[in-house]
Amino acid sequence: MEEMKRQQRKRADDIARKMSPHLRKALSAESRRKAGGSGGGRTMRILLEVDRRPSRGWVESLKRGFASRGYRFQVLRRMPRLRLVSAIVSIPCLRTLCRHRRVTRVHLDRKVRVRLNVATPSVGASALQSRGSTGKGVAIAIIDTGVYPHPDLTKPVNRIAAFRDFVGGRTKPYDDNGHGTHVAGDAAGNGFSSKGKYRGPASGAKLVVAKAFDRNGEGNSSDIVAAIDWVLRVRKKYGIRVVNMSFGLPGVSRCSDDPICRAAERAWRSGLVVVASAGNDGPGPRTVTSPGISPLLLTVGAVDDRRTVRQADDRVAAFSGRGPIAGGRTKPDLTAPGVGIVSLRAPGSAIDRDDPSARVGARYFKLTGTSMAAPIVAGGAAQLLQKRPRLSPAGVKRLLKRGAFRLKAPRNAQGSGELDLRFAVK
Repeated sequence: MEEMKRQQRKRADDIARKMSPHLRKALSAESRRKAGGSGGGRTMRILLEVDRRPSRGWVESLKRGFASRGYRFQVLRRMPRLRLVSAIVSIPCLRTLCRHRRVTRVHLDRKVRVRLNVATPSVGASALQSRGSTGKGVAIAIIDTGVYPHPDLTKPVNRIAAFRDFVGGRTKPYDDNGHGTHVAGDAAGNGFSSKGKYRGPASGAKLVVAKAFDRNGEGNSSDIVAAIDWVLRVRKKYGIRVVNMSFGLPGVSRCSDDPICRAAERAWRSGLVVVASAGNDGPGPRTVTSPGISPLLLTVGAVDDRRTVRQADDRVAAFSGRGPIAGGRTKPDLTAPGVGIVSLRAPGSAIDRDDPSARVGARYFKLTGTSMAAPIVAGGAAQLLQKRPRLSPAGVKRLLKRGAFRLKAPRNAQGSGELDLRFAVK
């Protein structure tokens, strides 16, 4: 009897070990509902992490096996480059999957939100643009709410090189929220509609846009990792060197507990500079959101530039996420302007309708958040890669940090300081 109990405890421990903390918490809540008589027949959206690429045949064999046992196993997507499968499963199926020898981790498919709460001259980008460094020949991938085909991105030539919709399946670029369009302009707007007044650092770069968030700025983890998988698939076709992620999950302390963070690290190791916003949950410590908690990624906080080009009067924004992260490591890595940033407007989008007072003329819109700071750094990275195309992601990160302007703030508020491309790109 004691041996049987010991084996049962071991099986339970093995199952729990493969579950992310958020999945364990959700499963515990589900068990309480079932005990109260309200949880029968419930299912969960999950992400399976496996030990090697999940082939179509392997997934089909799983489906047949679970069907024969009466378990629900509905596959939503395979993401072979990231070794992930998203699915809707019944609770008995979930427990069985956790015992499968090829399954290394099971995550809850959580909801993620985009992070909202005179940038270009103040970070030295204009000086580089005047010397011909505009990110030309470099593509920046934007994973966000989509992109509106704004004149600052499509004239005099269309620089939206590719668009993929993981929410609605549409084929032509659109943005029903507006956040992604603003982010695209922060990185690569060319100021066509403002005679050059409002432009991003990489005004000559191409954009590859993945829509993974809906009209309300919400997205499933599975859609976001599918977008990352797609970026990895098309990176060579479009010349992608930089990926911007202006979104985050709070309450994650380790990258291993978040499939988005794991996927972002895989993209980094494959040779892409991944720029992540630090989140808007400051000013307390340990408020950097995931995937910005990854030690690898280039994590960006926000400063208030006080509408001047002088960096000496800049201050880290109160809302900007602070470190340290797990292990006492410093985060963010850099800061950039993120308060009152004027960029591209997506007419009729959710944020455009919700806040008409933020419109700047007919073509532009003003937003605040680390979501705006991150793409400014992404654009700066594209400028740097135009000049030095052989740089690795670690090399780009090192040079941008080395050239940063030190602010009067703690390291876990500003990292190495505020982006200053004049000293990073020589």
